[in-house]
Amino acid sequence: MLKSLILSLFFTSLVLLKDSVGSEQRFCSAPSEEEDSSSKSQYWKVTNPTLSPLHLQDLPGFTRSVYKRDHALITPESHVFSPLPDWKNTLGAYLVTPAMGSHFVMYLAKMEVLSRSALPPKDVERFIFVVEGIVTLTNVSGNTHKLLVDSYAYLPANLEHSVTCDAPATLVVFERRYASIPNHIPEQIVGSTDKQPLLETPGEVFELRKLLPMSAPYDFNVHIMDFQPGEFLNVKEVHYNQHGLLLLEGQGIYRLGDNWYPVQSGDAIWMAPFVPQWYAALGKTRSRYLLYKDVNRNPL
Repeated sequence: MLKSLILSLFFTSLVLLKDSVGSEQRFCSAPSEEEDSSSKSQYWKVTNPTLSPLHLQDLPGFTRSVYKRDHALITPESHVFSPLPDWKNTLGAYLVTPAMGSHFVMYLAKMEVLSRSALPPKDVERFIFVVEGIVTLTNVSGNTHKLLVDSYAYLPANLEHSVTCDAPATLVVFERRYASIPNHIPEQIVGSTDKQPLLETPGEVFELRKLLPMSAPYDFNVHIMDFQPGEFLNVKEVHYNQHGLLLLEGQGIYRLGDNWYPVQSGDAIWMAPFVPQWYAALGKTRSRYLLYKDVNRNPL
């Protein structure tokens, strides 16, 4: 009788151990990279992070978010969504604003069924990038563009336009007050990442695409930067430009000042002028991030 009870408990323990090892909800391990994601959009982890925050989200007071004088790391578990002013059926989470010292705004816009954007303030330009769903962009001339995941649009200041969707979609949006210069007028740009050429990066190993023209009318650009696991920036950058960053894929270590932060898909970063910055990609899959950078204007 006792022997049977011991054997029963032994086999029960084996079953529980197997279930525990196979579960994606276990505490001490990250989810398997082998998970079938064929039915998910390319950047689904931006809005559904799968690493440690998922397992620690119920731990009181836990967050990886950090705010300092010259940088900020804003992680998904600390996003605060509220209705975006004048948008219809849309919640927004502001990730970077001038309250930090930036000259631009960066936010996530979660558009629900039958939602519509509002116009930015007067003299403010806008850049949108689709991370989830499908949206329709219509400008004042009635021209329409259907934007899928990995598509984007630049809207010059004071250009009337609307962004609508019939089903839920998520955008990352950059806005800033346009710094005009004589005889240079930017135009609306619509494109997708895969249509942009790879650019040379002397001394570096990452792959670089620039989503906007590099010409004088444009006072900022948005870069897509890809790193394979184990690759890193050779230059330890210190410069006058500001950055707003959203990690679209992968994971790694980001140095900001004297701090070293583990980062993953869905994390956003603000970098003030002259903060030391460096990135190394870790894990088993590519790292890809979206990076705002002010360009083509004298710092004075």
